[in-house]
Amino acid sequence: MGATANTTTVRPKEFHFPLTVTWTSDRRVTALVEGKQAIEITPPPVFRGSDPSTWSPEDFFVAAAASCLAVTFTGLAARAGLAYSSLKVDADGVAGTRSDGRFGFTRLLLELEVETDAADEAQARTLAEKAEETCLVSASLDLPVETVIEVKRPSAR
Repeated sequence: MGATANTTTVRPKEFHFPLTVTWTSDRRVTALVEGKQAIEITPPPVFRGSDPSTWSPEDFFVAAAASCLAVTFTGLAARAGLAYSSLKVDADGVAGTRSDGRFGFTRLLLELEVETDAADEAQARTLAEKAEETCLVSASLDLPVETVIEVKRPSAR
């Protein structure tokens, strides 16, 4: 028998997330990712945006950290076999003058709430803490990200 080539796939150490933003009119742009629905973006009213019903870059910044925490938790919970009945992340991004004198986000507050049975509370807390540590978005930010974790039992219905 002849020797076979090693076909082990090496996982890359670098990932790319390409997108394009195009101007559409006034202060409105559209973000495009191949194969996904386009998203319109405008400045928020606090920065003289004229459409409060459209997502702003600031909304997306806060949403990126909050949704990353949530989906990281769901992945960890799935691998651990943790059952939970609800998961919610409330988030608040705070912008102001930073210590370097520039205006920008100074901190993010993420409040993760998960409901699970009493027997699974400790595991849910451990997984939530691991999600906080391993969320790619929060780990990439150069500002404090405060996370509050609340594990609750489902309310009687």
